[in-house]
Amino acid sequence: MLESFDELLEKSTAIHGHVCAGQVIGVRMAMLGLNAIGISDPRGLDRKKFYVLVEIDRCATDAIQTVTGCSLGKRSLKWLDYGIMAATFVNLDDGRAVRITTREDSREAAHKYCPGIEDKYKRQLEAYRIMADDELFRMQPVRVEIPAEDMPGRPLKRVQCDQCGDWIQDCREIEKNGAVMCCSCAHGRYFELI
Repeated sequence: MLESFDELLEKSTAIHGHVCAGQVIGVRMAMLGLNAIGISDPRGLDRKKFYVLVEIDRCATDAIQTVTGCSLGKRSLKWLDYGIMAATFVNLDDGRAVRITTREDSREAAHKYCPGIEDKYKRQLEAYRIMADDELFRMQPVRVEIPAEDMPGRPLKRVQCDQCGDWIQDCREIEKNGAVMCCSCAHGRYFELI
């Protein structure tokens, strides 16, 4: 069963390294998202029944991973580099899905919850703990089609790059001029060979 907010925040903080407003947002977002799609035991009986897509690589994502148990390595967490404080929670059994974003006006709303705290980051940290869900988040029902090659489980196929010889999994190869290539060979490397 899902633990309390305080217990989950403590675990998330230990993994992330410090407590911050992003941790509070991520824990609350994950709890809200899991509830909305009918997942009550994300690290136990329900661990293979859902999928999470995150749109930012910031503090909240560590919290979402901690609460849900999803991870890149398990292929149950997908990072989309959109730069938006948002996450989508998908029930793989029945297709229910919700996308949750933080409301930008929640930053200013924090003042009415904790007017005595001068430092805006500390004020947001404390206010986000107690702010109503609909004042902190926007939640939208959505439909998400997850490609078979992105689903958890064993790789669907493995092929070798005709140019560099690296092995490519999960349909990430690119065909270019009749050759099978990895992304680095087809589009350029993020690293330089020395």
